[in-house]
Amino acid sequence: MEKKDNSVHDTDKEFSEMISLCRGIFEKKLEDYGTSWRVMRPSSLTDQIYIKARRIRSIEEMGESAAKIDEGIEPEFIGIVNYCAISLIQLKLGAGEQIDKKEALKLYDEALNSATSLMNNKNHDYDEAWRFMRISSFTDIILQKLLRTKEIEDHNGKTLISEGVEANYMDMINYALFALIKLNYGK
Repeated sequence: MEKKDNSVHDTDKEFSEMISLCRGIFEKKLEDYGTSWRVMRPSSLTDQIYIKARRIRSIEEMGESAAKIDEGIEPEFIGIVNYCAISLIQLKLGAGEQIDKKEALKLYDEALNSATSLMNNKNHDYDEAWRFMRISSFTDIILQKLLRTKEIEDHNGKTLISEGVEANYMDMINYALFALIKLNYGK
């Protein structure tokens, strides 16, 4: 994707464009694979997201030219968004039988709408502080949220004071979307 001029920020528009990019990939994969992911438990999805985040960190540390798979980090951030959306769907429905593609897209949209609403509230309170962060910080925060999620999953979803796994998945969606915005619109 061509980098855009970011002299004037329109977070809602940028967010919408990155969601559209991720949704387009999700939709194409639905055509290729159907909803085969419905068999996966949330903990397996968390591990899949972890693999994506570790690959991003590895590329950030080695440099893209050292990576053996020539895809870069953008597809991995898209994968994080989509797997987090799938995780939210699975939390809602539970692992089970495949669903039709139309229903999957409706549930995907609901998950991304919830994450966007959370982003708008937090972005208002934090005054777009994410724009001053490095992409590598988004990667680290996503990895931290994954480790938190794994810990909560290992405790059967019980927390004493912390938000649950759903909030962590939504935060990961938003951090991955922030990274995609920075990758596509420049610094």
